[in-house]
Parts: sequence; structure tokens; C-alpha cells
Amino acid sequence: MSLVEAAAQADELAQAGAELEAAARSSDYRQRAVAYRAIGQFRFRQKLELLRRGLEDESPAARGSALLSVQLLSKDAPGVVNAIRPLLHTMASADGNQAVRRLAVLCLRNGSPQRETIVLLSGLADDDDQEQELRNTARTVAGDLRKRAGPKG
Repeated sequence: MSLVEAAAQADELAQAGAELEAAARSSDYRQRAVAYRAIGQFRFRQKLELLRRGLEDESPAARGSALLSVQLLSKDAPGVVNAIRPLLHTMASADGNQAVRRLAVLCLRNGSPQRETIVLLSGLADDDDQEQELRNTARTVAGDLRKRAGPKG
């Protein structure tokens, strides 16, 4: 690739990033949801702060889309989940939308198997006041993390 081609490609990526950030700031929750989903699809790792904003969005659709991107970005690198673990813990245990809570639990699967996460998920799994799907998902992810943690988990 020549220097001119590289510069053109860098310009295209910068433009796409600017458009993505503008969509994530839209007043329309549907545009925000699409923008947060695109971050994961295009693997914009440098947009973690933008994703964090999506995780705190008022719209469950936008929060869910941001979580899907976190899941995609963290498949091969637990650092993404580890960087936002406290926020994922809060979402998994207290978000007002059950689908968002389940997605947050699923994202935690891609992080490092930390004790506090396993304890939180085990607590959700054993809480009869929680929705059955959330309990099942939390139980499965806690088990997966325990296996990865080894004998100390």
C-alpha cells in the first residue's frame, strides 16, 4: 500500500468514526442503538468511552446494542469487559430491563474469572425473586467462570 493509499484509508476511517460518534449522540434512540451496535461490528476498540456512554443510555435498546458490541469486542480480549466490570455488575443486578440484565451477564462471561463476578452471578442465580431466564443465564455464566478460574474459583 502506498503512502497516498494509506492516507486515503485513514481519512475514510476517521470520517466513519466521526459519523459513528455523531449517530451515538443523536436524539433518536434508534440511531443511537445502531451506532452502538456498529462499534462492535467494526471493532472500533478506541471507542470504549463511547460504548460506556451507550451502556448508560436512557434507552434499553441503546444499552442492549452497546452490550452486544461489548460482547463482540471482548470475545478475544477480556480487557474490554475488565475495564467496565463495575458497570456490568450494576447492569446485571439492577437494570430496569430484563433483556439488558441478561446481556450484561453474558458480557461478563468474556471477562477474567474474578471472584466478585462469580459471587454476584451465583447470588442472582439463587435469588427466587429474579426472572427465571436471568437466573439460568447467571447460573451458566458463573459455572463457566468457575471452570476457567480453576480450583480457587
